[in-house]
Amino acid sequence: MSNAVDHPFTDKTPLATLAAVETAVEYGIVADRCDILQNGSTLVLRLTETLVARVVQDSGGPRQGPEWFARENAIVKHLTKQGAPIIPLHPDLPPGPHWRHGFPINFWEFVTAVPAPASSQETGRALRNCHVALSHFTQPLPRLAILTECIDLLQILSSRRLFPEDTIDLLRPHLTAALEVLESYPHQPLHGDAHPGNALNTTRGLLWTDWEDAFSGPVEWDVASAIWNARLLDRDHAAADAVVGAYEAAGGRIDSRALQYSLTARAAVMSAWYPILYPHPGPERQAKLSHRLEWLRQTAPGAV
Repeated sequence: MSNAVDHPFTDKTPLATLAAVETAVEYGIVADRCDILQNGSTLVLRLTETLVARVVQDSGGPRQGPEWFARENAIVKHLTKQGAPIIPLHPDLPPGPHWRHGFPINFWEFVTAVPAPASSQETGRALRNCHVALSHFTQPLPRLAILTECIDLLQILSSRRLFPEDTIDLLRPHLTAALEVLESYPHQPLHGDAHPGNALNTTRGLLWTDWEDAFSGPVEWDVASAIWNARLLDRDHAAADAVVGAYEAAGGRIDSRALQYSLTARAAVMSAWYPILYPHPGPERQAKLSHRLEWLRQTAPGAV
């Protein structure tokens, strides 16, 4: 989850907050609080006992307009009807996305997080349940969008000199190799950014959130996203194996080659987005970036 020290967007927060409050009022909901749950490129506000607003503050970023929220809303509405383990949109407002003062906004039900993390087994099962529900989603999604978008992003990073050229030259072959290989596997709708921070352990159980990166691709991409930190950052192989095992026990099938290419591509994607998401990274984030880049230097594209 982003925090304010990483981002130059806090000067936009008062207007972004006003946009969320005014939109709620337009539909008869008066905010009785304004608790900031997250303040970065996306502002997350709790406005009432049950209502949470998400407002995109990064108006100059690579993603412009409400297209991403519109896709997310359609998927979340479908998953809610399917009974999937997700945080739902708030039922008292139109799904939107809404647009006010230049900010895209959508509204969610507030859920209560519990301190204990969800088990790896629950993470794998919940991800598989989401994939089953997503397999019935019929609206078209872009194929391997996060990879194609990231390859385009490298051009932005280069032109703005946000990364050294040797870093960009390191990331590009991992992305292009994965794109070529993963294109050949069966595709279905995916979460797109299924890292553990988007799986919240709540009083309702483990719930997946943040569906704006959804695209069509092999299920191994989401599995790789769920286990990358455990497998390759924390070296917690037991936890990573438990996620995979629970996913397969729930009926999922994982191809080892597709998973390998997804793991390396996931490292490249996370690295490429760092200058956008964390323009002023603290020591901990900088250390994680350095670890990923060093791991990619030592890893041939697709090999783990």
